[in-house]
Amino acid sequence: MRRRIFLQWSAAVAGAGVLRRVRAVQRPVPTKAHVVVVGGGFAGASCALSLRRLNPSIRVTLVDPDEPLVTCPMSNSVLVGLRTLDSIRVSRRGLERAGVSYVHDRVSSIDTQHRRARLAGGADLKYDRLVMAPGIRFLWGQPEGYDETAAAAMPHAWQAGEQTEILASQLRAMRSGGVVAISVPAGPMRCPPGPFERASLIAGFLKENKPRSKVLIFDSNNHFPRQDVFTEAWQSLYPGMIEWIPVVDGGAVLRVAASEGVIYTSQGAHRVDVANIIPPQAPGLLAVQAGLASDHGWCPIHPESFESSVVPDVHVIGDACIADPMPKAASAANSQAKQCAGAIAATFEGREPPSPVFESVCYSMLSRDRALSIHGRYQLTDGAIRQMSAPQETGSAEPRQEALNAESWYERIVRDAFGT
Repeated sequence: MRRRIFLQWSAAVAGAGVLRRVRAVQRPVPTKAHVVVVGGGFAGASCALSLRRLNPSIRVTLVDPDEPLVTCPMSNSVLVGLRTLDSIRVSRRGLERAGVSYVHDRVSSIDTQHRRARLAGGADLKYDRLVMAPGIRFLWGQPEGYDETAAAAMPHAWQAGEQTEILASQLRAMRSGGVVAISVPAGPMRCPPGPFERASLIAGFLKENKPRSKVLIFDSNNHFPRQDVFTEAWQSLYPGMIEWIPVVDGGAVLRVAASEGVIYTSQGAHRVDVANIIPPQAPGLLAVQAGLASDHGWCPIHPESFESSVVPDVHVIGDACIADPMPKAASAANSQAKQCAGAIAATFEGREPPSPVFESVCYSMLSRDRALSIHGRYQLTDGAIRQMSAPQETGSAEPRQEALNAESWYERIVRDAFGT
């Protein structure tokens, strides 16, 4: 009976002209479907947990080499001593309690034709559906001279953990009256407001501990998120301490000499005490090797399910996918993951995926007890993700309450994504 209903539904959809979705569900529904999730950050963990909650008969395996995970959200607070690194470590035990099988390994290759994921340890995982949540990788060599060796002297700290500790140590050791440089890349990046939150918190640390010091933001762009609100806060909290240099004024860092502590722009050489170089970014390399990336470098998807638009039976969520106008942020990844999980469960059950409505919220700390936020809601319109209304900005009216909200949000999203 169930199979007959399923086939009738597939025929009806085909008659309506929705051919791609028919292809996705026209195979017999597996009696115990297996979904493999590659990457256990906010996107991958949220999807794995949601799948188990939606349909406990679905076997879910999550593969990630990092246990525990050190979250990027709140890592800027760690840099300046407002949090400890341990406070942003998250275990996968909550996922395991929910029935997710966690594999502490790395996926080395994917055979999409035979639906197999090969682990670095040598084992193969067969899947009915694959969810890719590989996050980002850094495009080393941009700026010139910036590679993994240089990152030890000029840390990016854009992947929380060891790099966070290096940058924090450099800030503590810096002389009073010194200069901190932050280099912001052009193009899509994880957490676009993050460099400016970082500048704010570093300025607060310097104001208390390193008098007469300064923060220079070398930006490869001509504007940044919530620029007016950030600028107003800097003038109030840190007058004369933070200088933002856009690309038209020579803000793009072209080359670094890490051993000498020198960065080069079109305006010449700048010797600084601490250099935080954030390189350009692209999807995790495994996504590219699996043929999921477009000519633009990121991974195109069908937004109602986040199934890849170039490789069938594979879904891409989080920072690696193209889901404009949603930001590349933990809250957006969490929202995408839930929609993806709902679509996969619906496919296995022979029904249409739910109609997507996405949300995102980004908090930026301005100081120990002040913050701002921006909230966005998105829906699927004419086959594309559209913003439902203008983003709602807060922070200028109740910045102290927003600092409390930021802490509460972090605790909630960690519980929601990792089942802690």
